[in-house]
Amino acid sequence: MNHLNVKLAPGLYFVATPIGTARDITLRALDVLASADVLAAEDTRSLRKLMEIHGVPLAGRRIIAYHDHSGGGAQAKLLEEVAAGKSVAYASEAGMPLIADPGFELSRAAAEAGHMVTCAPGPVAAATALTLAGLPTDAFFFAGFLPNASAARKRRLEELREIPGTLIFYESPKRVAASLADMAAVLGNRPAALCRELTKKFEEVRRAPLADLAANLAEHPVKGEIVLLVDRVQAAEVSERDLQSDLQAALQDNSVKDAAAIVAELHGLPRRKVYQLALQQAKEG
Repeated sequence: MNHLNVKLAPGLYFVATPIGTARDITLRALDVLASADVLAAEDTRSLRKLMEIHGVPLAGRRIIAYHDHSGGGAQAKLLEEVAAGKSVAYASEAGMPLIADPGFELSRAAAEAGHMVTCAPGPVAAATALTLAGLPTDAFFFAGFLPNASAARKRRLEELREIPGTLIFYESPKRVAASLADMAAVLGNRPAALCRELTKKFEEVRRAPLADLAANLAEHPVKGEIVLLVDRVQAAEVSERDLQSDLQAALQDNSVKDAAAIVAELHGLPRRKVYQLALQQAKEG
């Protein structure tokens, strides 16, 4: 057996579960599931099956259902258990709790009540897809699920268009083609990746511009859990002539340093590069 029975302090323990392959669970997560006084889950059957796979006994405990439709009663019950000095473990159906899954209200309420809140971290579909997509990873924005209706979806994409980082979305197989088409229309034909069934038998990553991904789905539809990733907005190309003209105008009323900062921000260029050009132009002027 991989789990240990340990003494847990009273509090709320969020437990990450595998997004596919059952063996992706952490040893600490198994310890928490084995040791918690109270178990709660978004999907009680999924957690029970996962515990059976890893040989973690329920030991007389029942699993309390807590999800988007469970109402305030389930949350109040879990908070009462913590207030009574018990350890409560909560697991989403797959992945990290709260990441496009229930749990935020429970987490906030427990923290506001002064209870200990901690997490046994683990797999996240968004981060796993980011690793595989072949897109920049230095900055990214997780946007979750887009609206179902095309008009609302396009409005949301407009809000996200200028974010300077890789965009990450969750999507269903039924809507993925329409979402990709709307992304291409609103965001432009940016480099993108479609990742599906991550860590599972039929894991697949398709890398192509948005319009190509959308067109490809007509011949090769997809099933399963899907993560879409889209490259960041690209700065418009600026000609050397325009750059020199803007620097010349900025240098009339500003120091070299300030002029370079103004022009660099205007065009979204590195300050150091523009500063060197400003120095050269100031000497020649």
